[in-house]
Amino acid sequence: MPPFTTVAAYTPPAVGLLALGIVTEVFAPHGPSAPGFDITLCAQQPGPLITDVATPVTITHGLDQLAHADLVIALPGADFRTPPPPAVLEALTAAHKRGALMAAHCVGAFTLAAAGLLDGRRATTHWRFAELLAHRHPHITVEPDALYIDEGRVITGAGAAAGFDLCLHLLRREHGAAMANAVARDVVLPSHRDGGQAQYLAAPAPQDCHDERLTEVLTWARHNLHQPLPVAELARRAVMSKRSFARRFTAATGTTPHAWLRNLRLSTAEELLETTDLPVEEIARRVGYGSAAVLREQFIRRRGVPPRSYRRAFTRTA
Repeated sequence: MPPFTTVAAYTPPAVGLLALGIVTEVFAPHGPSAPGFDITLCAQQPGPLITDVATPVTITHGLDQLAHADLVIALPGADFRTPPPPAVLEALTAAHKRGALMAAHCVGAFTLAAAGLLDGRRATTHWRFAELLAHRHPHITVEPDALYIDEGRVITGAGAAAGFDLCLHLLRREHGAAMANAVARDVVLPSHRDGGQAQYLAAPAPQDCHDERLTEVLTWARHNLHQPLPVAELARRAVMSKRSFARRFTAATGTTPHAWLRNLRLSTAEELLETTDLPVEEIARRVGYGSAAVLREQFIRRRGVPPRSYRRAFTRTA
């Protein structure tokens, strides 16, 4: 199926205000490199709605929007312990049957579960309510340590701000790294975030830190990816021992130097594959891999496909 362009977010009673902000921010216009989508907020009954923090919002569309959207997102609400009305479940089930991409994060997963869309699948939710989800729906394999779990046409994410991780993953999966990275930069977030056992598709993100000495080293590394960049060299430039550098690096970025570099090399390779006509051999050289074969091996581990297949799927030639 082609990548999604229309998004319908089901807005339950006492919807999470943060969740509303996440979906509208991610799928709003972000400049020519990451255009906005056609996003609609819908409810069972259009009209005034009170959020989980008592802030009123007005929802102007009904459930009929779920019948047309490429991507349907079930937003979390404070009343998630009460099953959604039959009309909502029927609309979600119909959207899934016609092939829409279905997603939910936090306790929005309870809505998809109530519609039977998570049965026989792995899923995640806010860690506080993972046990409740598993108890209520024993046919779901609940993985509470995940930031998100991608089961093809059904994707679930963890609680609160993990909605950003879910949405950015959907952008990366469907529209490529260049768009996901552009949106992530615009909202000042890493395009990937380490998520324990379950981010699956992504290594820890190349993100900045607040340690001035380390920031200088990270900036230098970004401009010298074609070099081997052993940790000893990075430590030397930071005027630290290897052990001290590794400790401060992990404390500042949340990941190890090796993981940070690997992800930076692969993220850069993704963007070059999407936005240039450079041969794979040249891209491998530019990102610091000794050969196209090494890049291919690392790329398949990360994306599940070789670089040339990725390029055919996500080319964004300038």
